[in-house]
Amino acid sequence: MGRNTRKRRTPLATKIVAGAAALAVGGGGLVWANFYASAHEDHGGHNRTRSAGAQVATIDCPDVGQKIRDVPDRARGEVDGELATMDSQITNAYQRLATTRRAQAGDAQFVQNTILGPLKDRRKAIIDRIQLEINRAGGKADDNLDELAGCQGRPADQQNGGGQNGGGQDDGQNGGQNGDGQDQEGNDDNGNGVAGPVAEDFVDINDVQPNSRNSRNGLAADGDGGSTGSFTTDCGVNENNLFNSDNLIAAPGVDNGAHHTHDYVGNQDNDAFSSDEDLANADTSCQNQGDKSTYYWPVLRLQDGTQEFDANDQGGGAEGNIGKILKPAEAQIRFVGSRQGDVVAMPKFLRVITGDAKSFTNGDANANTSWSCSGFEDRQVTDKYPLCPDGSQVLRTVNFQSCWDGQNIDSANHRDHMAFVQEDGSCANGFQAVPQLQIRLAYDIPTPTVENGQVQNPYAVDSFPEQLHKPITDHNDFINVMDEDLMNEVVDCINRGEDCQ
Repeated sequence: MGRNTRKRRTPLATKIVAGAAALAVGGGGLVWANFYASAHEDHGGHNRTRSAGAQVATIDCPDVGQKIRDVPDRARGEVDGELATMDSQITNAYQRLATTRRAQAGDAQFVQNTILGPLKDRRKAIIDRIQLEINRAGGKADDNLDELAGCQGRPADQQNGGGQNGGGQDDGQNGGQNGDGQDQEGNDDNGNGVAGPVAEDFVDINDVQPNSRNSRNGLAADGDGGSTGSFTTDCGVNENNLFNSDNLIAAPGVDNGAHHTHDYVGNQDNDAFSSDEDLANADTSCQNQGDKSTYYWPVLRLQDGTQEFDANDQGGGAEGNIGKILKPAEAQIRFVGSRQGDVVAMPKFLRVITGDAKSFTNGDANANTSWSCSGFEDRQVTDKYPLCPDGSQVLRTVNFQSCWDGQNIDSANHRDHMAFVQEDGSCANGFQAVPQLQIRLAYDIPTPTVENGQVQNPYAVDSFPEQLHKPITDHNDFINVMDEDLMNEVVDCINRGEDCQ
């Protein structure tokens, strides 16, 4: 397979992380120390053995980007760059965590003293620069951002629940060594040397209760009333092999800003350095050539030992994303209406992120993707990968935010200018309904087997290394680059109640 090969500049921070990653690569993936250094403790008279590796499984840092508001336009590029550097620091710290298990077993303060403490200092320096950049551009930076500098270590079987885990201010007094917290699987990896997914990340679709999706986001905006039409755009399944580990929305101008590889359909000139003009002048994989929008999502991989084109690259194997990239068998991209009335046109270059690539540590407040199996569409989950029966495809579905603030094509945290519909399908005051983007991806994937607490040949979404390939971290991105005539056609079709393509 190929990848986007546009010439890039490589920031110093990225080079540093690359060096750290190179030290942590083995067998095509990030080394996840698969041993059990025992630490014996007396709990209530019982001598218990715990796995240091299982206890401090990952690094949990407050998401500074989600807390930033009111950044002046001329400071946004600098702020996004600083946030991307902060992500690189977390990746670097996680890689150190994953490759120092023996040292951790011999020193209860190792994680705090050599990983979390220095990481806090580096994050504090970046937060100070962000505050300075906002103030220099005429904004008013939040003086409390410093409270988000500290991170903590925590077990893989603890997922934050809808918040920032107390702001992440544990400060690692016990180095994140929380009690006897050995994973239920009893393992640090699934047998292939990579952290995640593990057996607990999978569920037999037959064990999922119908109509029990546990996400409060992603409500379908369409229904029996209001604007009942739809518009489907066919943009293929990335037959052109356009892959990179950039994120033009969240980290513009930063090479490897996503730390995982994306599939792209639609616009064929999408990388971290693409301008709006580049997008407008690009080719498109969509059959309707008026749709040069970019639609992208993290690739799914089958962890079967395949050495992909990015096996030794940042975003790929150097950051724990290993195995065969699985293209969708089908990618359905559809725009629908509003249950409460007509929709209005999306502005050109509107940017929308849905889901959260850091949901494992951030909590599920922004989690959105529904996982299911064909033939079982009434059974959907956000925090498990489904085990589908033979002949059934894995389904990955998302409904985007469809309420727009009427003014901005982006916002400082890349979320505030858009909102999900309310329970009745309406938009909150001050927001207006635009066509809702719905993406449904279907995959032909051999069903993994789970035996003795381990999963064999699992599939997983690409993720930031410290997110451990959890299914709840799935997310999708969209930039509207439809020409004016096509957007008007989409709106008219939806408002007339017709199904068009």
